[in-house]
Amino acid sequence: MDASIKMPARDADGYLVEPAEWNEGVAERLARELDIELADDHWDVIRFMRGLYEERQVAPDARHVIKHLDQRYPGQGRKRLFELFPYGYPGQACKVAGMKRPRAWSTG
Repeated sequence: MDASIKMPARDADGYLVEPAEWNEGVAERLARELDIELADDHWDVIRFMRGLYEERQVAPDARHVIKHLDQRYPGQGRKRLFELFPYGYPGQACKVAGMKRPRAWSTG
């Protein structure tokens, strides 16, 4: 693990306490901890999530990400999201994207 990446404070479940302290180096380290090798589609989802977070200051619901993926993979957004983050949107995608722990979420 890259010791040069200063990890922001996390809660007991591994979510960032302050999402503004996230950067792509933090994402890479969090992904490695979750045994995810980030590829282009992962980064597409992560950057989309970060963009929505910047606008709304809340972790985007999975249905927004699924709709985003449906643009690239018509009718396959949900399937593709769970291929990228097989152990769940909140537990993997939200963590890697530097979101706070979602209070409630939908899987679409």
